[in-house]
Amino acid sequence: MPTRLAVLLVGIAARQAASPTARIQARISYPVPAESLLAPAHGAFHRNGAQALTRWKDE
Repeated sequence: MPTRLAVLLVGIAARQAASPTARIQARISYPVPAESLLAPAHGAFHRNGAQALTRWKDE
């Protein structure tokens, strides 16, 4: 393979690996403990929904 072509392909691969989509898909493959899915740190499964209900209740 010609050197210039190899450098071009490496550059393309590096740009694709740095894309937001590639970074998100890489995180999807990490194992996540089930406890963190069923007991989020903020205490609500849908944080924005819980905040809206709290605001509505206080009106």
